[in-house]
Amino acid sequence: MIDSISNRLRLALVSVCVACLACPSAATADDKSAADLGFETKDDRIVLTHSGRPIGDYVFRDPKILRPYFSNLRLPSQVQVTRRHPPVSGKDAMDHADMHPGVWLAFGSINDEDFWRNKAKIEHVRMLAVPSVTDGQLTFATEERLWRANGDPLARMENRITVTRRGRGWRLIWDARIIADVRELQFGDQEEMGFGVRVATEITEKNGGLIRNSEGLKTAKDSWGKPAAWCDYSGTIDGRQVGVTLMSHPTNPATTRWHNRDYGLSVANAFGHSAFKLGDPQVTTIPKGGTLKLVHAAVFHEGDDHDPAAEYQQFIPAIAR
Repeated sequence: MIDSISNRLRLALVSVCVACLACPSAATADDKSAADLGFETKDDRIVLTHSGRPIGDYVFRDPKILRPYFSNLRLPSQVQVTRRHPPVSGKDAMDHADMHPGVWLAFGSINDEDFWRNKAKIEHVRMLAVPSVTDGQLTFATEERLWRANGDPLARMENRITVTRRGRGWRLIWDARIIADVRELQFGDQEEMGFGVRVATEITEKNGGLIRNSEGLKTAKDSWGKPAAWCDYSGTIDGRQVGVTLMSHPTNPATTRWHNRDYGLSVANAFGHSAFKLGDPQVTTIPKGGTLKLVHAAVFHEGDDHDPAAEYQQFIPAIAR
């Protein structure tokens, strides 16, 4: 009798274990989904994918936007967290359609040339490292040439892009090197300088979204022009709490201040001084032959448990070069 009961208990425990292994929640989301990052290469872009579905485009050739950028960035759940590109009339604000495509790195003034407003050009030259996925991490590297509006060369740029799954979202690291191979470079004092995002219309502050930064400040008004390590812009789409956290690496050359707007714009700016009402204009100079290094990240997140401060601490050691 006792042996019969023991056997039945063993069978029940084995059945439970098998059921647990078959359950999708048995393995952690990160273990499974990290391996599902992928890409598709096209003539003008790299399509980032997760489980075979697109989560965004890295566009390196566009006749209207004269610099590389990321657009239509989605979570693995397929909720889009950047503004539709191009914006859709009746659903999105239509302003700055060719300046705020999704996520970008651009500068309103380098030697008085304007790469933010598509007057000067950052041209894709080649892939320094073709896209690849290793240990669940997607990476690629590019070379660009900065051209003056009159067609003269100004500088060279190298970018290393790293995509990693983080919880129910993912992290994009943009590691840039701007090399003064032609002449001395002078980065001007403007709001429109640095690493930017235009969030989905549904989560803008105007539509009930929330901006908060590493210093505890909230709202676009209160955080505008203030120094911070990170800034998060989040809200609700279809009942899901989602958002984007921009981060500035502590190795960046100057204090990062934030150009935040209630219509969905957030920019990590290490070049604003007079632009943020702090005094006389300041210029950042890179001598000929020198290099300016800028490292930023964007974390696209879903869920009430997102912790920007913890994500920032994970971002700091993620830079290998």
